Amino acid sequence: MGSDPDAHDRSTPVRLDAAPGSAFLCSSPWHLIALGLGAGLSPYAPGTLGSVLGLVLGLVLSQIAPIAAALILALLFVLGVEASRRTGRALGEHDHNAIVIDEVFGMAAAAAFAPGGWLWLVISFALFRLFDTLKPWPIRFVDQKLESGFGVMADDALATVYTLAAVWLGWSILA
Repeated sequence: MGSDPDAHDRSTPVRLDAAPGSAFLCSSPWHLIALGLGAGLSPYAPGTLGSVLGLVLGLVLSQIAPIAAALILALLFVLGVEASRRTGRALGEHDHNAIVIDEVFGMAAAAAFAPGGWLWLVISFALFRLFDTLKPWPIRFVDQKLESGFGVMADDALATVYTLAAVWLGWSILA
């Protein structure tokens, strides 16, 4: 493979009119990360499936010290930036629908730091999907202007901030 770190990413070209498959997923650990361990291969709502994976991860993270959860999420963000960059390049589209590590990260962060209780997790999930889909300002701006792995991850990080702000506001009013 030589010294080019992206050489392996280009070894399995994907037609733009075709969805990536399991061969693409397994061709690079970066693709495995970016496609949410395969959640992004779903033909139906891959972003929602990635969010479900993130919800499960967030539930696990909510059981450990908040600083440890934050460090793990920071690492996931950094890995997500690089995985999204490499996989987007290999797919020929910087934010391909199959790239769901951003949803995994965003929902994991929302679930890890949401108020306790299933009601708040359900509300967090619904709000995260709403903010991620509607992309209110400045989420849409970031999504449109940052065509990179960082941009892929940053708009979902902002959706997480909106989600947590709304959930904690609701909790403080109703609790």
